[in-house]
Amino acid sequence: MTRPQVAKVIVDVPVKDTDRPFDYSIPESMRAWIEVGSRVGVPFGHRTVQGFVVALQEEPSAAGIRLKPIQEVLDVVPPLSAELVKLAEWMSRKYACRFITALQAMVPTALKGKAERYISLGDPAEAEEEDEYSGTLVRIETKQTEEARTIMAYVAQKGEVPALQLSRVFQDSAETIKAMLRKGVLQENQSIKDKLQKKMLKAVDLAVDANEAEAALETFPAKAQRQREVLKFILEMKELLPLPLKEILASLQVSAATVKGLEDKGLIAIVDQEVFRDPYRGRRFKPSAPLALNDEQQHAFERIRGALDAFAHDVFLLHGVTGSGKTEVYLQTIQRCIEQGRQAIVLVPEISLTPQMVERFKGRFGDQVAVMHSRLSGGERYDEWRKIREGKVKVAIGARSAVFAPFEHIGLIIMDEEHETSYKQEESPKYHARDVAIRRAREQGAAVILGSATPSLESYYAARSQADDDFAPMLLEMKLRALGNKLPSVQIVDMREELKEGNRSMFSRPLHRAIEVRLERGEQMVLLLNRRGYSTFVMCRSCGYVAGCPECDISLTYHQKSNNLRCHYCGYAAPAPSVCPDCGSEHIRYFGTGTQRVEEELAKLFPGIRVIRMDVDTTTEKGSHEKLLKQFRDKKADVLLGTQMVAKGLDFPDVTLVGVITADSALNLPDFRAGEKTFQLLTQVAGRAGRHQLPGEVLIQSYTPEHYSIVHASGHDYLSFVRDELKHRRNLHYPPYCRLILVTMTHEQLPLLVRMAENMVTALKGKAGQRGWLGSLDRLTSDAFDVLGPVASPIPRIKNRYRFQCMVKWRGNIDAVGLVREAAEQLEETAQHQKLQIAIDVDPQMLM
Repeated sequence: MTRPQVAKVIVDVPVKDTDRPFDYSIPESMRAWIEVGSRVGVPFGHRTVQGFVVALQEEPSAAGIRLKPIQEVLDVVPPLSAELVKLAEWMSRKYACRFITALQAMVPTALKGKAERYISLGDPAEAEEEDEYSGTLVRIETKQTEEARTIMAYVAQKGEVPALQLSRVFQDSAETIKAMLRKGVLQENQSIKDKLQKKMLKAVDLAVDANEAEAALETFPAKAQRQREVLKFILEMKELLPLPLKEILASLQVSAATVKGLEDKGLIAIVDQEVFRDPYRGRRFKPSAPLALNDEQQHAFERIRGALDAFAHDVFLLHGVTGSGKTEVYLQTIQRCIEQGRQAIVLVPEISLTPQMVERFKGRFGDQVAVMHSRLSGGERYDEWRKIREGKVKVAIGARSAVFAPFEHIGLIIMDEEHETSYKQEESPKYHARDVAIRRAREQGAAVILGSATPSLESYYAARSQADDDFAPMLLEMKLRALGNKLPSVQIVDMREELKEGNRSMFSRPLHRAIEVRLERGEQMVLLLNRRGYSTFVMCRSCGYVAGCPECDISLTYHQKSNNLRCHYCGYAAPAPSVCPDCGSEHIRYFGTGTQRVEEELAKLFPGIRVIRMDVDTTTEKGSHEKLLKQFRDKKADVLLGTQMVAKGLDFPDVTLVGVITADSALNLPDFRAGEKTFQLLTQVAGRAGRHQLPGEVLIQSYTPEHYSIVHASGHDYLSFVRDELKHRRNLHYPPYCRLILVTMTHEQLPLLVRMAENMVTALKGKAGQRGWLGSLDRLTSDAFDVLGPVASPIPRIKNRYRFQCMVKWRGNIDAVGLVREAAEQLEETAQHQKLQIAIDVDPQMLM
């Protein structure tokens, strides 16, 4: 069988002109190794770059062209399958991003290598030059200086030396090294090196058979008794060979020299052994058996199992109230998937949910589970990814990027809390994990479960209307809690009335009493305030000065522990002022409430109360989420206080009270989803109370208690909320009645930015008009395309760059994404020259 001789390669040079495959010849020696998805090093211009093979063919795309050869294959096993390469191509079209950007999103950071220059010895046959006196060729070795010989000996010893390292070791020999490179005594090569390598440890194995080693034990002299002990230990453990050297040294309290002596005798061999970095090494997970399902769970399970047994691509929207037992349905469907010899991916939105998910899934499936999330070290993430690629596990759990887990036989993809906006990536490629999961499952004939107590309106509307051929999930509902207990009672507290009655505390009187009752009973509480820090802004009461970020148009947040002001967008920090920088007044006050301030107030009002605070500031360290949640589970705290990370997925038997400090914080954001996000957050956090035998109570403090999202959340009434929210969406032409594309442009100079933003909108309208698409969505025709803006973004400046945006609304069978990309590329040449940045966000979740 003849092997393809030409590879089409997408190079890692993310600019417009390189966003296409380039042809390279495949050297004979590499043809057996290169496949679609292989990572290769290729010459590009005057440098070597990394690339991905996206197709193979017999002949070049154009006749008569002399192709450059691929220089190196970077992996024995390709990091991407042909299926993932095809998925990346789809992503580049759907999300208007570069092909290479989509490919890079699928591989771990460890494999995002870069070209490095290496120096090695040249070919002696070519290392000749003309003698300036006789005019004959002489070997350079005869003319070498002592300095040159020292450099050659160093390079010969190393084999190849990074160019930077050689220049550092021989700092005063720059001219000599340059001359040696010119003459060919040394040669320079480029090679792609990864950021991380496999972890290797020294291990000990027998170098002879066991009988010969046992016979040798009797010949050891008295002075070599320690060596005899080591060899005896190795023979006792021969079933586990090779043994880590560290383990032998620690177990027998011997020196490395003792073990080396056995190697010198030829009895053992010290070898390099690859070790997988396991973030859960040493952890024991309590095994769990499948639980009996109630009628609703059983119905959902049977519907999903039917799709699995038929190897059918079906999408299910599992709408189950908090505590309805969705996780058990997940576990049993995964078990069915594994029994079929297939694999499953489980996506979770928050890292804080991962510890409990890991515990449940490891307890059920043990070492068949790989975990991938951002708090693992780069090496741990790389090794978990390799376990998946090498087929060592059957289940992958992680945040949105786990949707790219390199399984080859996927049977099921589960997306827990499918409504969460964190499933949408905010940097390029701006993909949504839900859409990628459905697309990937379609290619593999796999089932998809979208689970939530508060599904996104787009998902629920699609399931109810069955209007979208690409995305029309089957609705499965679970309206009862799995243990038969009732949903917690919810009380809305009008904080305006509290203020009228003279209560200026952040805690209403009902919440204050409820906390006291729980402390007396020894029960636990969850308090939610979706705002970290001590206060939201610092203001001078004399002149009205508000401390703002010098690089962003936003106020700074005060953090009491570090006594500084911090920007949550660019990271700028400055000491908190004791006097007003503008007028010198001492009347500096801290306004608004953050989690730090609530923690301080709890300590004042309830002496001895034990509080665990979970927000971005307290969970920066690796493993901090798991540590804090374990402390709370072990009842080492009375209150779990935090931002939205405490609102979802957590299950603690003794939590009987949930308090929401301010329910209105998201309602007034310039986002059409503000009401939906508020309803979802309140419903999710309310579901943390009374999940087991003890009844639950929820108190929601609000300054707008009449808002429909708060009223319906208090009644656990999702359907009424959907009905009211859809009215607003229909009237204003927002999803699910249309789709959106947000185009954001940034520049350091405002006048230029405004001009370019206007040019962008003109181009969009012109191109849409030429196609007959342009017009208001009021027409209710099947095809419609409208452009709003340009206007300043809600946060007009971040990191010293001004921001303008325009929004495209569209519906129908039109290629709106392609049109927007075409308009952006039309401006790109000018944009690159002017350093203007253009970002296209298809189906945006954040409009800020």
